[in-house]
Amino acid sequence: MADYDLLIRGGSVIDGTGADARIADIAVSNGVIVAVGTDLKGTADTVVNASGLLVIPGIVDIHAHYDGQATWDSRMHPSSWHGVTTAVMGNCGVGFAPVVASNHDKLIELMEGVEDIPGAALHEGLQWNWSTFGEFLDAVDERPHDIDIAAQVPHGALRLHVMGERGANHEDATADDIAAMAELAREGIEAGALGFTTSRTRNHKTSTGAYTPTLTAAPDELIGIAEGVGAAGSGVLQVVSDFLDVDAEFATLRLMMERSGRPLSISVVRNPMAPDDFRVWLDHISAARADGLALTGQVAARAVGLILGLECTLNPFLTNPVYREIADLPLPDKIAQLLDPDFRARLLTKAGERSKAKLGANLIGRFDVLFEMADEPDYEPSLEESIAARAARAGVAPEEFALDAMLDNHGVGDGKGLIYLPFLNYVDGALDGLHEMLSHPFTVPGLGDGGAHVGTICDGSFPTTLLAYWGRDRERGTLPLPYLVQQHCRDTAQTVGLFDRGVLAPGYRADINIVDYDNLRLHKPEIVADLPAGGKRLLQRAEGWAHTFVAGVETYRNGEATGALPGRLVRGAQPAPARWVGGRPAVYGSPDGRTP
Repeated sequence: MADYDLLIRGGSVIDGTGADARIADIAVSNGVIVAVGTDLKGTADTVVNASGLLVIPGIVDIHAHYDGQATWDSRMHPSSWHGVTTAVMGNCGVGFAPVVASNHDKLIELMEGVEDIPGAALHEGLQWNWSTFGEFLDAVDERPHDIDIAAQVPHGALRLHVMGERGANHEDATADDIAAMAELAREGIEAGALGFTTSRTRNHKTSTGAYTPTLTAAPDELIGIAEGVGAAGSGVLQVVSDFLDVDAEFATLRLMMERSGRPLSISVVRNPMAPDDFRVWLDHISAARADGLALTGQVAARAVGLILGLECTLNPFLTNPVYREIADLPLPDKIAQLLDPDFRARLLTKAGERSKAKLGANLIGRFDVLFEMADEPDYEPSLEESIAARAARAGVAPEEFALDAMLDNHGVGDGKGLIYLPFLNYVDGALDGLHEMLSHPFTVPGLGDGGAHVGTICDGSFPTTLLAYWGRDRERGTLPLPYLVQQHCRDTAQTVGLFDRGVLAPGYRADINIVDYDNLRLHKPEIVADLPAGGKRLLQRAEGWAHTFVAGVETYRNGEATGALPGRLVRGAQPAPARWVGGRPAVYGSPDGRTP
C-alpha cells in the first residue's frame, strides 16, 4: 500500500501565505495535504513531476453566478479552466430560492436581466425541485461537480417570497416582512449558505426593464436581515451598490456589521464618469477596519469589459434600424446580408441613428474605446489602437471598420470577430486605478461573474489575468506573484469564512494547481451553443494550467477534463484545520478534529 494518494515533486511552491516561492514536494492523502517539504520520503499512487513548474493552491472565486448552471451541469466552465477549485454563487442578491411556484418566472426574469443568462435556457434547465433554500442546496448537492460550490441567500428571492408583488414594486417592507426575511436568511445559513447578498445598483434590472426588487430597500430592512444572519452565528454579507450617497450608504453597511457581528464585502470599481470616487470608498473601508469592522472590497482583475459581436448580445449596430431587419437571422444568413453591397450601404447610411432606450446604446457607439480582440486579447489596450483611431488612419468610418472587423475575424472570414469595450476600471487608456485597488490592504479579487453575462462579458478568466498579467506581463507595473496568489487563494477563502483551503500546508484541503507559468496566457473568447434550449454563451480557454486537483483528485490536465468530478457542495463556514492531532494531520469534518 502506498504511503500517499498523491505526491507532487520538485515544484516551485507558492503556498498562499504570501511567502516567497520555494522548491518543495507536497504529499496528499484522503483529499488533504499531509506534508510539504524537501525530498519527502515514501511512495504514492500518483506521482507528478512539477520540476520547472509553479505549484499554488486552488483559486477560490467568491463572486460567481452558477446558481442555475450548477443544477443542470457538472462542469463549471469557464471557471474550472482557470484554476478555480471553489466558486461561491448567489451574489448580487439574485438566485432561485426560497421560492414558490408562482414566482418561478419572476426569478428567471431577474436572473436573465441582471446576469444576462438566456431565459429560455433557465426555463428548460431549472427543474425547480426545491422550495426552501435548504432544498435548493440539496438539489445542487445531488449533482457531482468538477469544483466545490458554495451558495448564498439572495435578497431578491427573499423579497419576492415574503412580499410578492409589493416586493417587486419596491414598496417598503413592514416590520413583519423584515422579520420574515430575517428568519428565512437565518434558516438559509443554518442549512449551509455562506451568507446573504443584496444589490443596490441601477445597473441591475429584470428582463422586463424593471429595477431589481432590492434597489430601494430601506436601511431597517437591510439591517434586520443582517441581524437574522447574525442570529445563526455564522455567515457573511455581500453588497453591490451605486453609492449615490456615499456617507449614508457606508453608515448602513456599518450598522449591518455592527448589529449582526458578521463580515461584509462590497464591490469596488473605478467608473470613468467619476474616476476618483473609488478612493473615497477605499477610505471608508479603511476607516471601518480601523474601528474593528470586517469590511472588505471586492475588486476586478481587469476592466469590466463588454464583448461585442454578431452572435453576442451587443454589437455596434444593435440599434441601427437597418440592422434590426436581420438581427434574428442565423449567422450565415446574417453574414450574407452584411456582405451584400446594397444592404451594407443602407446599413452604414443609418449608422448615426441610435436609440438611447436600447440596451447598451450609450456604449456600443463609443468607437474611441472599442478595440478589435486579437487571438491573445489585450485587456489594457492603448487608445491609439481603438477602432476610432485605426479607422481614422485607414481613412474609413469607424462603423465600417468595426463591421469589417467582425466579419473578417483576422482573415478567417467567419463573422465571429469580437470587439472589446473596456468600461469600468479603464480610464485614460490604462488600469492604473486598478493597480491601487489590487494593492489595497483590505481588498480581494472578485467580480469575475462566472456563469453570468454569458452573451456580453467573459470575465470568469480573471484568475489567469491576475497571475499572468499582473504578476508577469504588465509594462505599467506588476504586483508580486506571492501576494497575488495569497489574495486569490487564502484571502478570498477567508473573506467568505472558508478557512480550510487556499493554503498549501498540512491539514488543508488538497486543492492544488500546477502551472506552466512562463506559458500562462488567455485565448480569445468564443461563442458556444451548449446551454439548455440551445442557448449560446461566451467561453474562454487558457494555456498554462498544467494540472488542477480538487481534494487531491486531478480534474484537468493541460486544460482538458480528466473525467473526475470530486467537487462537492460546501455547507457553511469551514474552520481552519487543526494542524496535527496525535502526530497525524487532521482532516476537517470530524467534531473533535481528529482523523477519522
